[in-house]
Amino acid sequence: MSRSEISRAARLLMRHTGLFKLGPECSSAAVVGTRSKFTHSKEGKVLHPDLLNAAVLKTQYAVRGELYLRAEELRKAGKEIIFTNVGNPHALGAKPMTFPRQVASLCIAPFLLERPDVETLFPKDAITRAKKILAAFKGGVGAYTDSRGNPLIREEVAKFFEERDGVPSNPDHVFLTDGASVAVRMCLNAVIRDENDGILVPIPQYPLYSASIQLYGGTLVPYYLDETKNWALSIDSLKKSVKDARAQGKHVRAMVFINPGNPTGQCLSEENLKELIKFAYDEQIVLMADEVYQENVYQDERPFISARKVMHAMGEPYRSSVELVSFHTVSKGAGGECGLRGGCMEMTNIHKGAIEEIYKCASINLSPNTMGQISISCLVNPPKPGDDSYEQYNKERTEELASLRRRAHMVTNAFNNLEGVTCNFTEGAMYSFPRIRLPPKAIEAAKKMGKAPDVLYCLRLLEATGISTVPGSGFGQEEGTFHLRTTILPREEVMNTFVSKFSDFHQKFIKEFS
Repeated sequence: MSRSEISRAARLLMRHTGLFKLGPECSSAAVVGTRSKFTHSKEGKVLHPDLLNAAVLKTQYAVRGELYLRAEELRKAGKEIIFTNVGNPHALGAKPMTFPRQVASLCIAPFLLERPDVETLFPKDAITRAKKILAAFKGGVGAYTDSRGNPLIREEVAKFFEERDGVPSNPDHVFLTDGASVAVRMCLNAVIRDENDGILVPIPQYPLYSASIQLYGGTLVPYYLDETKNWALSIDSLKKSVKDARAQGKHVRAMVFINPGNPTGQCLSEENLKELIKFAYDEQIVLMADEVYQENVYQDERPFISARKVMHAMGEPYRSSVELVSFHTVSKGAGGECGLRGGCMEMTNIHKGAIEEIYKCASINLSPNTMGQISISCLVNPPKPGDDSYEQYNKERTEELASLRRRAHMVTNAFNNLEGVTCNFTEGAMYSFPRIRLPPKAIEAAKKMGKAPDVLYCLRLLEATGISTVPGSGFGQEEGTFHLRTTILPREEVMNTFVSKFSDFHQKFIKEFS
């Protein structure tokens, strides 16, 4: 068939089916039998679900998926909802810490510094900090900064890492970002070249990783955490995952680990971290250390220790060879400032040329938001003993972390008191991830509805109680097991209601399907 005959056949097909319109730039050879090459839908829409990037269509983000959308519908209809689907402390009643908000207020409204009564409204150290920041922000907070973030604040972040780990940090290897999620995506975007590049991700995992890997065209390589050992990380599981991926022709280039864990809440031991670092060295894999919950630790047996600190303590060849990117944020910890979108990453042993390329990509967005940068400054450089704000800052921080520890115990104990529910203690982070042993009749009912069994459970929980959670299938789980993730963030008085409602629902659900 000649080219002109193909063209006529294609246009006749379009005319009779009415499905799509051809744009002038699309030749018939490009479009015959290939829907993705059509430029318009039958309604004349370019942005049509059938014509979007396939990676976008395949991307899932369970934290704000079906359950969250249904919860929003119920809320708009007047039902009281307890949103425990996402780690969003202020939305559940946490109060902002005073010092960071005072500094932010003075920076966003510098005319307050000119008031004669400013020292009666704000403590001296907040005024001094605001003046120092404003002097470093040429043009104030309404002007763009360096694409990596303001140099002064990057120096503060580098000093924070240095003091935390006992190892110098280069401010030029620090990037400030609009939340840690942006930093994670920048790193993944740089490391993934095509679908043959694999990223090791823990299962259960935070859906940021599966969604981003899908968007950037890579392959998620799962490694399973051991629920029977408090979600421990197994090096044997890691090695098997790498071996299996390579047997399929994949190039395993990076490994994500979350410490403390999300959604599992475990804290990695120093020994575990040493094994990870040795594994990364042996396999020549970049380590991505998601350490955003480092302040959220609710037990004393295994305090948080950074991968960077352990790596340098191990000496050579690890401290100068293993490529490590560490992430932190203001969204978690005692402050819980999710909406200010302040995050950072620090790069250790990353090639100078690669850092320059990532800087180029960061420059596309011009600069991270300035209020997020200021919030990072207050996180990594808080008031010190002797400062005017120290006692109040320390009191607010200590009380919030103590309350989170009590809530971690409340939730875990409540789950473990229910028939057919087991839950490892929430050692850190902001979540509990209980295992629900669902009756066969419930599993069968879910299959008839075309839903995962834990999705059915969570939907029924939402409808009955207003508690919005996330099914374990949204994070990944061992086949044949069912979980849900809930935050421990409702305030203590609300948590009592949460526990009571959940317990009543679960007992009725099990009875109904037994």
